[in-house]
Amino acid sequence: MVTASLLNLLVCPICKTALTESAQSQEVLVCASCNVTFPVIEGIPVLLADQAQATP
Repeated sequence: MVTASLLNLLVCPICKTALTESAQSQEVLVCASCNVTFPVIEGIPVLLADQAQATP
């Protein structure tokens, strides 16, 4: 789970749009602009472009 204060600071590394938590899982951050997701592993967001996965 990402805290609200940290989530306010995070942006997509691809397009610089603000990220949101997934409605299905707190272990995923979503970029609505790029339609990609980024994993959150042990509470740490992995915001590497090569780790992005297309939104289903």
